[in-house]
Amino acid sequence: MILPKQHLEEARPVDVLHPSQFQPAGIDVTLREAYRFRSAGKIDFDNKERKISDVEPLPFGPSDDIVLQPGAYKVMFNEYVRIPKDAAAFCFPRSSLLRCGVTLECAVWDPGYEGRSEALLVVRNEHGVTLKRNAKIGQMVFLKLSEAAKTLYEGVYKGENKEK
Repeated sequence: MILPKQHLEEARPVDVLHPSQFQPAGIDVTLREAYRFRSAGKIDFDNKERKISDVEPLPFGPSDDIVLQPGAYKVMFNEYVRIPKDAAAFCFPRSSLLRCGVTLECAVWDPGYEGRSEALLVVRNEHGVTLKRNAKIGQMVFLKLSEAAKTLYEGVYKGENKEK
């Protein structure tokens, strides 16, 4: 079952910038920062050799916007998320983003995860895209689990970017 707007507004699993982010079937997530990839990463089975790609922040311009050329970028959301033990969340790109030739790739938010998440923004439009600071770029959709999870997320990303 997808958790409806009323439940999300009451439970507040996400710290939002503005109440308008609560949508009928989810919560809009907004652009806090964008980064350019500076190195290769490495992924293995048990994370013993995992190396996350290095990135460098991209500055917003004087009009509080950022121009992204075609390519892949890491983005950080403004919203700090707390996934309840009886839910999971997924994120989808906003339709306006897709209509500009840009997509947003996100991982699953497991029960017990909390943090200021990061995602992959892929600009496929050969002309690029301009994004304003705090632009609504994705929508989180929460699914209620049939029962509370027996174990909660305790991975390396729990509590990420809390200080930002």
